[in-house]
Amino acid sequence: MKSLIYILIFSANIFSQDIDYSNLKNWVAHPQKKDFSDSIPEPFANDKIDGRVDVFYIYPTIYDGNFDFEKMNADINNIEINESIEIRPILYQATCFNIAGPVYSPRYRQAHLSIYNKENKGIKDSVLNFAYQDVKSAFEFYLKNWNNDRPIIIAAHSQGTFHAGRLIKEFFEGRDLYKKLVVAYLPGLFIPPDFFNSVPQCKDSSDVNCFVGWRTIQKDFIPDFAKSEKVKSLVTNPLTWKTENLNYGDFYKHKGAILYDFNKLRPNIIDAQIKDNILWISKPKTWLTWFYFSKDYHIGDINLFYANIRENVSVRIKKYFNEN
Repeated sequence: MKSLIYILIFSANIFSQDIDYSNLKNWVAHPQKKDFSDSIPEPFANDKIDGRVDVFYIYPTIYDGNFDFEKMNADINNIEINESIEIRPILYQATCFNIAGPVYSPRYRQAHLSIYNKENKGIKDSVLNFAYQDVKSAFEFYLKNWNNDRPIIIAAHSQGTFHAGRLIKEFFEGRDLYKKLVVAYLPGLFIPPDFFNSVPQCKDSSDVNCFVGWRTIQKDFIPDFAKSEKVKSLVTNPLTWKTENLNYGDFYKHKGAILYDFNKLRPNIIDAQIKDNILWISKPKTWLTWFYFSKDYHIGDINLFYANIRENVSVRIKKYFNEN
């Protein structure tokens, strides 16, 4: 009975009006308007913005148990959800990449967090596919109207990474656009070896036309989801940008996290090493984590490594233009 209800709810979404991505209100981040993706933490205020590369950023799941929901896909006109997207992932994730150039991030009818607990694969796939169609439509509009043959960085997290993976398969693999892919940052998701057919995992800090990804867990803890995984996940250590199992990045390699205070950089508070399918870190050495009891740091996959990622973006852009 519950499955039937979800199918009926989803069916109501299928016939919803397509999103008009020519309207800037349907972009949470866009260079033609002032938004949170333009923010730069004070420690990076003197950074020279490269400006030659577009960033297409897909935010993670915000539509969760904190919101009452009637549909399995979010309403992009929900003010509360939109504000949460702006002050959380856009501010603490998307800004990490703005050293490259303008950030484009479409609002999309993301799947509710609870969809990941649904046993009915058909419903789960349908709801996620509905969300992806928005992302795809936005990317197509961006390519046609704003890209102007510029190189692209794809950046995403969690559900956003799921959609980014599909986007790369559909628009980059085996196509001319692949030459324009500087790098894809895809943290927060299990990435099997066959995730892509031809886009490789980056093996070093300056590799281009490739992807990186990781899932952040406290050292000496292996979550149940990782225990149940039957195949290898491709993992990158964002302190070393290496991929070898047990590859270790010491505290001194940690350039800095951006936590609750957006304008305060906290360096040398974590180390990191790859352990099988996950990235292990020590509990961050800051009082701010005293009241964080989870050993799963999924929420911090990007901002825990904020300065390392920001630096790496510049390294890969330089390599890209040296080769092109």
